[in-house]
Amino acid sequence: MLQHSALDGALVVDKPAGCTSHDVVDRIRRRFGIKKVGHCGTLDPNATGLLVLLLGQATRLSEKFMAADKVYEGDIRFGEATDSYDADGQTTGSLPVPPMTLEQLNEETKPFLGDQQQTPPMVSAVKIGGVPLYKLARKGQEVERQPRFIHIYSFRFSSYTEPDAHFRLACTKGTYVRTIAHEIGQKVGCGAHLLTLRRLASGKFDVADATPLDTLLKGSEAELAAKVIPFLKLRSFE
Repeated sequence: MLQHSALDGALVVDKPAGCTSHDVVDRIRRRFGIKKVGHCGTLDPNATGLLVLLLGQATRLSEKFMAADKVYEGDIRFGEATDSYDADGQTTGSLPVPPMTLEQLNEETKPFLGDQQQTPPMVSAVKIGGVPLYKLARKGQEVERQPRFIHIYSFRFSSYTEPDAHFRLACTKGTYVRTIAHEIGQKVGCGAHLLTLRRLASGKFDVADATPLDTLLKGSEAELAAKVIPFLKLRSFE
């Protein structure tokens, strides 16, 4: 029977803003000398929240956990569109925000529910001919992208104070929430972009059980091991 160490399993991290998902993987790997570390679903640099890492022999389970449904919350700013569809991009248009109530905004979310085809934004890590789209976007190039099948289980705003609205959204893997922000801005006629994003859940993993990255990096290997969900217990998270 294959033996597992205390560092073979899943680590549930609360990712801070300002670093990439790969940065988180690299910092954990270097700090604790773990040869194999991977993550189960990319978060944009300024997005925060749940990032599930797989350590050691658990990395073989990455495809299974990467396929899990996701839950997010965040804020959309109306009246300003950007080239990346989020706050990191360059402004491409600015228009007055029409009078809207929270109820009217939630009416606009209804067409987004269910099955749909979504085209990845140009500023994304999707590769065309082996080249990430964001690298082409930096050169001012725009290429045709193949739409992808996604499913939106729920999408609702809980508050609105012009020009910002707070939302919660549940969706399948591979959904670009910033594309949804861009598209709802087009629907209401003034443009919009994703201002903030936080991942709350991925499958059965929940951000309430996550540990901030800085806390993990300041701790000892024994403290890290105490946070790892052992390999043999991961079946309950499938």
